[in-house]
Amino acid sequence: MLATDVMRTSFTTTKPGAPLLNAVRLLLETGQRGLPVLDDTGSLVGVISEGDFLHRRELGVHCPEGFWFEWLLGREEGQLARERTRALRVDAVMSRKPVCVDENARVDEIVAEMDSHQISQVLVLRDRRVVGIVGRSQLLAALERSLSNSTTSGLC
Repeated sequence: MLATDVMRTSFTTTKPGAPLLNAVRLLLETGQRGLPVLDDTGSLVGVISEGDFLHRRELGVHCPEGFWFEWLLGREEGQLARERTRALRVDAVMSRKPVCVDENARVDEIVAEMDSHQISQVLVLRDRRVVGIVGRSQLLAALERSLSNSTTSGLC
């Protein structure tokens, strides 16, 4: 089974300059786990997912101070994390390197990517354009179809 066999082809996207409130509302309305972030030419520039909203001061969640990568970048301790929690636009919070697979990726490859990155969905690309999303829900639906087919084909 390939990505094209299981992927969600109807999905909502957002723009980098969109307000965070709009992205939150889109996630809630669509039931998507994340939104591909596309620039004005339709090119993928990132993804904003549920996890990107976890460390928000509006929720009363405080960021851990002193991330080692901030130290390596020469930033004031905790500065990048604080910037993300105060940001009000998608481009300040989104993940800039989303995990993607080709449309011809096998389901076992997709699951391996999801497992290795500890994520719940991947974006599916065709010629570097997002054409679908495969998440846990799509994989469960594919499993259900497969089990249903094997159950009905076994009956005489």
